[in-house]
Amino acid sequence: MTATASSEAPPEAPERRKGWGRRLLDFYLYGNAIVVTVLAFFCALVVGAIFIVLADQATRTSLGYFFSAPGDTFGNAWNAIAAGYGALFRGAVFDPQLASHGVVGVFSPICNTLLNATPLILGGLAVGVAFRTGLFNIGVQGQMILGAIFAGYVGFAWQLPHVIHVVVAVIAGVLGGALCCGLAGWLKARTGAHEVITTIMLNYIALALLSYLLGVKGFQQPGSNQARSETTHGTARLPYLFGSDLRVHFGLVIALLAAVWVWWLLTRSTLGFSLRAVGANAFAARTAGMGIERSYLVVMLISGALAGLAGVSQILGTNQFLTGDVDAGIGFDAITVALLGAATPGGTVLAGLLFGAFRAGSVVMATATSTPAEIVSIIEPVLVLFIAAPALIRGIFRLRAARRGGVGQLAKGWNG
Repeated sequence: MTATASSEAPPEAPERRKGWGRRLLDFYLYGNAIVVTVLAFFCALVVGAIFIVLADQATRTSLGYFFSAPGDTFGNAWNAIAAGYGALFRGAVFDPQLASHGVVGVFSPICNTLLNATPLILGGLAVGVAFRTGLFNIGVQGQMILGAIFAGYVGFAWQLPHVIHVVVAVIAGVLGGALCCGLAGWLKARTGAHEVITTIMLNYIALALLSYLLGVKGFQQPGSNQARSETTHGTARLPYLFGSDLRVHFGLVIALLAAVWVWWLLTRSTLGFSLRAVGANAFAARTAGMGIERSYLVVMLISGALAGLAGVSQILGTNQFLTGDVDAGIGFDAITVALLGAATPGGTVLAGLLFGAFRAGSVVMATATSTPAEIVSIIEPVLVLFIAAPALIRGIFRLRAARRGGVGQLAKGWNG
């Protein structure tokens, strides 16, 4: 009896365990979301550096004799970039020149960043939670304004004890934002009106309402010919976290708690599962028995409430009275923050901090150097442009298409 060869192929040798260097190389080459985001940020800084150079008078002058002394051009360009981004860092994170002023001087830049980031985080959460349900809420500006109107009126027209007054004013601001956005959600659910159109129109209505109220007796500051409201009472103000010199108020805590709540809502609650299911596939969700119209209304109420909180942080925290620019452009920056944060609570917080740093640092950049503050306004949309075009980033840095388990493989390596 002769032995017959087995029809089964011999088992393959186990794959050789990859070293740390190889894992890190794969982490980079396969261009996962973290790598793409970091590289997009780097590209945005490069584009910003180009504009800093073009805006620098000394660099432009040296370009006239570039071929006779190219070192002057490169030296002036480097000095302009270093001065511009150095001032941005000093205004947003730490300024050694202010360290001699004690604790206030040391923490003033980072506190300015936190102050600017607070309404951006809340506005970004408002846009992001609507994104997760497949809706595009671009009416954060109007919702902020209505929230600020409601909270501001309670703040200066009502007389209440300290703690009760601030709580009632915050609730009023939440209701104002929810009312504005909830109207768009109701129209979407009942008539199918597109939320982009309705929220845009509600922005104009809120702006017109604010402009009207700032000239009405009982709302406008008595004896003033300026378009500003009465000053909110101290009992309605959000308390400072680190003293009035640093200006960071309790709105930051509200923003962080709101981010945690949104995370819980979307990942741990039945309502959040329903909202995400509607956002992923509305037709399949309807087939499964989920109320699509109810989801639209609920998520827009939640989104508006978060935007109303952003308005509250402005009128009861940063400012003391209403003006025509109480939203300070935050309503549209919130869309950028949500996009950069991938509509996730954690990403939105980080994006809000980044944009808050840009806002705080741009002031120092404009005052301490010859670099215009508008340079930062260029960096922000360019950053989002690169984030929204990952294929472009992969092409620039010769990254491969993301493969399954790219990040997971690295995480697995960290666990041994």
